[in-house]
Amino acid sequence: MGAGEDFGPWLTSQLQRANMNQADLAKRIGLTRAAVSAWTAGRAVPRDETMRAIAEVFGVEYTTMHTRTTDIVNSGRPVSWYHRPAYVDGGRDFGNAATFAFEADMEVLAREATQNSLDERLDRSSPVRVRYTVHELTGEALARFREAIRWDGLLPHYEAAAAQEQKVGRVIAEGLRDMYERDRLVLLRVDDYNASGLTGDDYEDGRFAAVVRRQLDSRKSDMSAGGSYGLGKATLWATSRLGMVLINSTLSAPHEGRTERRLIGRLDLPWRVVDGKAFAGPAWFGEPDTAPGSEGVARSWWADEDTVARLHLTRESPEPGTSFLIVGAYDVASRATDPAQGADEADDEETAQAMHERLVDALGRNFWAAMTAGRNATPLLEASVRTLRNGRVLIDEERVDPYRAQPSRTRALKAYLDGETVDRLTETGQVAHVRVPLTVPARRGQRGTVEHEAVLLVTSAEDRDGKPNQMVMMRGNRMVIRQARVPDLPLGTNPFQAVLLAGRAAGEHAPHAESAEAFLRASEPPEHDKWGQTDELRAVYSAGAHRRIQEFTSAAYRSVRELVGRSQVKSKEGPQALRDLLRLDGGPSPGARGGGVPTIRGLDARLDETGAWHVTAEVRLPAGRDPWLLGPVAKFDVRSGPRPSVDWSEIVAGKNCRVVGDKLLFEAGARSASFSAITDVSTHPVRAELAGLIVELQKARGTSE
Repeated sequence: MGAGEDFGPWLTSQLQRANMNQADLAKRIGLTRAAVSAWTAGRAVPRDETMRAIAEVFGVEYTTMHTRTTDIVNSGRPVSWYHRPAYVDGGRDFGNAATFAFEADMEVLAREATQNSLDERLDRSSPVRVRYTVHELTGEALARFREAIRWDGLLPHYEAAAAQEQKVGRVIAEGLRDMYERDRLVLLRVDDYNASGLTGDDYEDGRFAAVVRRQLDSRKSDMSAGGSYGLGKATLWATSRLGMVLINSTLSAPHEGRTERRLIGRLDLPWRVVDGKAFAGPAWFGEPDTAPGSEGVARSWWADEDTVARLHLTRESPEPGTSFLIVGAYDVASRATDPAQGADEADDEETAQAMHERLVDALGRNFWAAMTAGRNATPLLEASVRTLRNGRVLIDEERVDPYRAQPSRTRALKAYLDGETVDRLTETGQVAHVRVPLTVPARRGQRGTVEHEAVLLVTSAEDRDGKPNQMVMMRGNRMVIRQARVPDLPLGTNPFQAVLLAGRAAGEHAPHAESAEAFLRASEPPEHDKWGQTDELRAVYSAGAHRRIQEFTSAAYRSVRELVGRSQVKSKEGPQALRDLLRLDGGPSPGARGGGVPTIRGLDARLDETGAWHVTAEVRLPAGRDPWLLGPVAKFDVRSGPRPSVDWSEIVAGKNCRVVGDKLLFEAGARSASFSAITDVSTHPVRAELAGLIVELQKARGTSE
C-alpha cells in the first residue's frame, strides 16, 4: 500500500479528527459500516476506486491516501494545555514529591538522564549517543518561543503558583523574575539516539505512559538497567525553575503507524486556583483527546517540522530516541545570579559556560567506563555537550573523552577489554587483574547460593585522575556506582587506581552475572550511589543478604592491598643506592621471652621530597597465645660514632596489630603482621641520604614478656 502508517489506524485517527464515525463514512461513500469496520481493524483495505471516494470525503489528494505520513484532517482542535482539575476529595499536592528526591544539579541530571538513555540502548552493537545542549534565549527569540508554548494562557497559572509560600512556589517565582527582569530563558535539551524512544499508548502500559503520565514506574525489566525506582526522570522537571519539560520522540516501534515527531509537554505545578477554579498540579501540552472517557485530555500528537522547530525540538536524524527540553533550566551548584545585581550578557555567558563545564565533568566522572572501547568492543555510550545563544553557537560541541576524564582507569578497562592485563604489577602502566568472589544469596522462599566472579583491575595513578588510591565500583551499564578510598594501605604505597566490575560489567562469560545484577540492583538506593541494605533487599532476599555485600567489598579491598603490596615488595629490589641505605633488625632486643621472637622479614622504604623515610615492615610472629607489645625504633647508621635514634612522625597499624601510644600491640595467635611509619625530619641528625636506616622492634619497658 505505501510506506506510511498502516491504513486501519490511520483511517481511525482521521475519522476521530473529523468527528465522524464509521457509519458516517460508510454512508457518504455508499458502502456498509461492516466494510469500514474491516478497514479500521486491518482485516481488509479499500479498492482503488474506494480510496478515491474516501479522498473526496476528506477533501485531499488521492496520493495522500497511499503515503499516509501526516494527518490530512484538520481537527479544529489546536494543541493546548490541559490542567488536571483539583481532587474532588479536597486533597492538595504542593509539588511533585518525586522531584524532591534529587537536587536541581547538573551532575545529578547528567547522571540520571544518561543512565536512562543507556538503559534504553537499542542496537547493542553500537553505542547510544547522548547530546546535551545549553541554549539561552533572549529578546525576539524568547518572545517567539513563549508564543509557541502558549505562554499567555499559562501565565495566570504561574502567577498563582508563585504566590504560594511553599518551596515550589518560591522556585517558580525566581524563574519568572529571571525571565522577565533579564529577558532571558535557559533551555537545556537532552537528546539520545540509538534508543527505544517513548513507545506505547498515551495512557496504557508502555514507555510513553511511564515517563509522561506516571510516577515510580521504571518500566525496566532488564536487570542490568541502572534505574529501578522510576525516580530518575523526575530530575528533568526538578532542573526546571518553571517545572516544564517538552518532549519529541522518534519511536523504535510504530504507534498509530508512525514513528517520527511524537510530541507532548508536561508541566509540574503545585495546587492552585485560577479564575475561581482549583487545579491539582500537573498539566499536559498536546492535542485534546476525543476518545470516550478521555475527552479534552491532552494527548501526544504527530507534529509537523515547523512546529518542532518553533519548540526547539528538531532532531538531527530519524534515528530512534527522545529529546527532552527542560524549560527554565538552572543549576544550584553553578554561580548564583542575582537579578538585583544587574547581571549583563557577560554574566549570562559565564552561567552558560559553568553549566557546560559541569555537564562535561559529570559525564566524564560518572560514565568514563561506558564510553571506553576495546580493540574488539564498542563503547556503550558517546556523549557530548554544546552551548547556543539564540540558535548560534556560543561554545562548540565538546565530545566527552574518557581518556581525558579518567586516564588511568580508562587505560585499565581498555587493557581488560583487550586481554592485556597481568597477574601482578612489575612496571608502571601495567594493569593487574584478579577475580573477586561475590556470594549471591537465595531469594526468599528459595534455597542455595551462587558465586559470581567480579573483576578487579589495579593500575598506577596519574595526576589527572583526581584522588589517588581509590576504588570505583560498577555493574551492567558501567555507570560508576561508588568511589571510595581503599582503607588500611601501608604508608608509602605508590599511587594507584582500582576498578571493580561486577555483574554483566565483568564480561559476557562471567559466572552467574545475571544473578549478581539482580542482587546488586536490589541493594542500590534511588541515587544508585552505593551497595548496601535497602527495603527491596530485605523484601526479596534472605535475612542477612547485605552481609554478602560487605564481604564482597572487603574482599575487593583486600585484593587491592595484596596487589599493591606485591608491587611494593618488588620495588625494594630496585636501585642499589636506596637498598644500601636500608637495614632491618632481626627482632626485639635481648631479654625477650623464649620460644621465639617477632622478626622483621620484609622492609620497604622510600624518601619523600622533605627527606622523611616512609617505611613499611612485614613482621613474622612466633607461635603463642599471648599478644606482643613492641616499640618500632628507627636509627641512623652513621659512618662513625653511636647510632642515633630518630622519632616517628606517624605510626600506622597494618594487619594483626594496633597502635597503643607509641607502641604496637600484635594480636595473640597471629603469625604475621605489618605496620607503616614515617620518620620525623626534625629529629634527623644528618640528611637521610647521608646515612643508612635501621629499623628495630624493641620490647616495651615495664612489660612482663
